[in-house]
Amino acid sequence: MSGETGESVATDEILDGVYDALCTHGYAELTMQDIADECDKSTALLHYHYDTKEDLLVAFLNGIITDYEQRLAEERDQSPERRLVTFLARFVFAPDSNERQSFHLALLEMRSQGTFNERIREQLEQSEAVLRGTAADILREGIETGAFEGTDPDRTAALLVAALDGARTRQITLGEGQPADTYTRAVVEELLDQVVDPLLAEGTELPNLDDVLDELGRSGS
Repeated sequence: MSGETGESVATDEILDGVYDALCTHGYAELTMQDIADECDKSTALLHYHYDTKEDLLVAFLNGIITDYEQRLAEERDQSPERRLVTFLARFVFAPDSNERQSFHLALLEMRSQGTFNERIREQLEQSEAVLRGTAADILREGIETGAFEGTDPDRTAALLVAALDGARTRQITLGEGQPADTYTRAVVEELLDQVVDPLLAEGTELPNLDDVLDELGRSGS
């Protein structure tokens, strides 16, 4: 059992090293040595757990999806309107979140390889499905509980995710100076005003975006 625990810890440290290496080096030039340096492991140990860099990156992407789904499960007891604002708020990048933007820029580079790499494309498609499915499930629950007026949950979810993804891409590629470095915040505010507010049933109020962002910041979500 202790051996299994030690191996699990080593795996977690390696995956943390992938994150740090992507933030520092990006995706295009990333090597196993870069990852080994970031997690203070040998490349031999990395290859013991993962045959190739592709295996490691696929495991890393899968881990991101799993972590996100675990966070969602922890929020199931919240109201649908709060869950929806939290979903949107997670796409907001603060102007000074340099590490986070570097990481997502590396993911954007990796995304460009989806056309050529089936295994990476499968993980990216799964991530997209989870995002759309999450938004649709929240909207569907809100309709069922009377918090939201009737809408097509799947179409509205697709619209939200497309807008959020576009905002994130624009900010990480062009986000230097106002207003580009707060573009994700501006788009989320516009979505709340133009898409979410019209869906609210009478008597339903949205939580304050700043309060949700503060809570996410404190929890590290």
